[in-house]
Amino acid sequence: MSGQSTRTIGVVGLGNWGTALAHCLSQRHGSVIAWTKDPAVRDMLRTTRCNAMYQIVEPLHDGMTIVDRLEDMKAADVIILAIPSRYFAEVASSLSSLSPSVVLVSASKGLDPATCRTPLQVLEQSLPVHHRRVVISGPSFSADVLRGLPAAMVAGATNQDDARLVAELFVGTPLRVYTSDDPLGVELGGILKNVIAIAAGVSDGLGLGDSSRAAVITRGLAEMRPFFAAAGAKAETLFGLSGLGDLIMTASSPLSRNRTVGFRLGQGETLSEIIESLGSVAEGVQTVDRVLELAARYHLSMPITEQMKLIISGTTTPAEALQNLLRRPSRAEFGG
Repeated sequence: MSGQSTRTIGVVGLGNWGTALAHCLSQRHGSVIAWTKDPAVRDMLRTTRCNAMYQIVEPLHDGMTIVDRLEDMKAADVIILAIPSRYFAEVASSLSSLSPSVVLVSASKGLDPATCRTPLQVLEQSLPVHHRRVVISGPSFSADVLRGLPAAMVAGATNQDDARLVAELFVGTPLRVYTSDDPLGVELGGILKNVIAIAAGVSDGLGLGDSSRAAVITRGLAEMRPFFAAAGAKAETLFGLSGLGDLIMTASSPLSRNRTVGFRLGQGETLSEIIESLGSVAEGVQTVDRVLELAARYHLSMPITEQMKLIISGTTTPAEALQNLLRRPSRAEFGG
């Protein structure tokens, strides 16, 4: 393929999102090194070029080279980490032998369960001498990326040269990637919207209609705004691709795992029943407690998020949570 880069790209984590990114980038650059801790997925990808474990049954690009050890990523110049937040710290601690010149790119959207750190904060703690850290986020479902449909994301980094480097990796693909100098805001947008997407799903599961979903999304965004300010992220990032853009998509589409969890909770299923059929937990379920822990540190009220915690834990029914929100005292829309 003409115009292929000379950089070696690695992808760690081959769930839906990691597989989609590896496929997209190998199509563009000819080859990608890919690793997952699950040997069954590694074997499946080698023998069938499909990832049926994650319902990806179409053949993936031949340029995806599946390696058996995380150590084999040392050959990569750029490594994309597309792993669930609950495993992020474990993998990050295994990357200490990498050259400081390697660009580490977080594609994860959750908080560390032990420390409430974002993925880039975990990398900073685990690799204190490693300064090349970037986050990519935005409204882009893995199914759409695998089909080659257009989508947009944002690459956030303190060092804008690194953000541009990552954005340029996707030039020539259907993924258009913008840059941002607010990596924390890019991360928080992808993290907080998952909880609000569960709430939107609960609303739809209760059959409350389009007006209710719009109210949940808008007031969810209002909960995210003071959180951004307290954490030190930029307000403008909240209204970009990784904030409002990802929130609208995740809270509205039946392809969204977080909305699906909320929808089924709204229809009366228990979380354990939902997880059993989905096979894994949506990030928002893992995130809600961590978000509220940080909100308490910042002295913030997050009523929608608080009700989602009660629903997820089984303490409150969706119908009761709705009434709890509707009975809150009247207040000004902004600043009240």
